Amino acid sequence: MSDQQLQNLIKMINQISINNLHHGDEDKAADVVATHIRKFWARSMKQQIIDYAESDGIELSAVSRLAVKRLAEPQEA
Repeated sequence: MSDQQLQNLIKMINQISINNLHHGDEDKAADVVATHIRKFWARSMKQQIIDYAESDGIELSAVSRLAVKRLAEPQEA
């Protein structure tokens, strides 16, 4: 994935996070963001943002970082 594509993913997740802050606290907003990304992002996009968060993640907002952390956790069936 190119730097431009990664920058677009960072921008998108941060925008999704901002748009979901109305859910209350950052924890609840992160749950909503993680659910959205699980449903609508391609597996490759999810893996890229997880890899980015684990290697650097400096451009991710606090809510985005929490959401990506949840994405990286195994899901219950």
